[in-house]
Amino acid sequence: MTPRRRPALRAASLTPLLLLAATACSSSGDAVEVVPPAPDAAAARICDALLDEVPDSVAGLERRETEPASRFTTAWGDPAVVLRCGVVRPEEMNNPRAPGARLGGVDWMLEGPRDGRYRCTTALRKVYVEVTIPGKYGDVQALEDLAPAIRKTVPAGV
Repeated sequence: MTPRRRPALRAASLTPLLLLAATACSSSGDAVEVVPPAPDAAAARICDALLDEVPDSVAGLERRETEPASRFTTAWGDPAVVLRCGVVRPEEMNNPRAPGARLGGVDWMLEGPRDGRYRCTTALRKVYVEVTIPGKYGDVQALEDLAPAIRKTVPAGV
């Protein structure tokens, strides 16, 4: 049996990242600095459920706190893979040629790299979930590890 290869995030296959500054991460002690989103009440309930379900380890990286503390953000590793739930729909989703992938049963729009990070945002879900992945990790294992929690808690639809 041939081992399954994970798709690599490659600059040639992804569009430039439009607004990664909103999710810029830097270590601050044990916490990761993240700008939290401000979802409406319905999205907040979905995000609460998602953050209760995400795994403690993603792509072999251990979970970390975010600063400021927010019930809509979490992170793993150093440099951090960062999840923000309830983000605004990215403008790039209006581009019919925006690159995407279906990983673990979840559709993602893929952007980057910019500032050494990729931004991946759920598509065709009631709430947008954004995951930024440092380029040094070079694959989509984090998205595959997060897919079960997203499928369970974030309803499909637009």
